[in-house]
Order: sequence, then C-alpha cells, then structure tokens
Amino acid sequence: MTMTRRPHDAGRRAATATLGLSLLLALTGCGDDTDGKASIPEGWSTLDTDSLSVGYPKDQGYAEQPAAERSKNNAAVALKVENGIRTGMVSVQLNFATGVSDAAEAAAAAGAGIGLGSTRKATEDVRLAGPSPARDARRIDYDFTADGKEDTPTRGTPMTGVLVAGVDSGGVPFVVRLNAVKGAVEGEDLDAFVGSITVK
Repeated sequence: MTMTRRPHDAGRRAATATLGLSLLLALTGCGDDTDGKASIPEGWSTLDTDSLSVGYPKDQGYAEQPAAERSKNNAAVALKVENGIRTGMVSVQLNFATGVSDAAEAAAAAGAGIGLGSTRKATEDVRLAGPSPARDARRIDYDFTADGKEDTPTRGTPMTGVLVAGVDSGGVPFVVRLNAVKGAVEGEDLDAFVGSITVK
C-alpha cells in the first residue's frame, strides 16, 4: 500500500512548529529585563546598598546591624543572634577585590576568602534581577565549621553558606553571603536568598 503525503501536511507541521516556537518565546521572554526587581519572600526585609539590594529572613529572627557596629569591610549586614551567639549572618561586601571585571573573576576572588577547612558543594552561574550585563553572577554553596570567635557558635559547629558574586552596572565587584548553623536554613531559603538579589 502506497501512502500519499497530502500537500497541506507539510504546511500544518510548519504552522505547528511556528506556534510552538511562539509559545516558547512567550514563556521564556526575549531580550533583557533592565527594570525588573527581585521578588522578596513574605516576612523578609531587605538590605539596600549602592550596588544591590538583597533580602534576609526577618521573620526568622534576622535584624539589620547598625552601620556603627558592623565591620568596615561590609556595606550591609543582617544578623541572627541567639543567647548572645551569632547563629546566622547575611552580609554584602562591595569593591572587595581589585582587577575584577566580570562574575567569574569576582567569584574566584570571593571563593578564595571562604577559608581553609571549608567544602564547596556546588558552583553555578545565575542570573539576577537588574540591568544587563550586571545580572550575570556566580553562586557558590559550601559547608564549613565555626571558629568560635567574635560571638560565633562553638568551635567546630557545622555551618553552611552560600555566596553570590558579580559586578554591578558601574563596574563595582560585589559578594553577598548567607552563613548559618547547618540545618537552620533550608535549601529553599538559600534559593530564595539568591533570588532576592537585585543588582543596580
């Protein structure tokens, strides 16, 4: 039995392919969103700096540290303090390295500062809210142990962290970190933290 292809079959397939491509473009969007701001989870607040803003879980006990109390290396900090011990910290550092011009270089410089004894779990490229190409950044997830200094948990306490590094629209390198006692911050909260960053 011989099957004859109908002339309109090819046209139908082409139209279907075109429709599928149109739907894909509609879902993924085209072009860069230069005005978009990141979504902040309910119950969270934000740290705002010249280069970026980032959310922190205020509803979980984090509070912004006054400028007079934070290290001069930090542009903004939010702390979770329990019984006098800092069990969680969100920090923003700007212009923390020289000769940095893109996210990969910023992440390399920031990663070097994680410290000995830490274990990198994952490294991935991420896209943040804000103007392009400043949206390009790199995320590093890692584990480490507390050193017991400066009101941190007892030496040897398992900790977990995530950092996001990049360069803002003015060429200023940045690194944003969340460190906490291991198990105190869920993976979804780490993802929400990264997703809450808006670069300027």
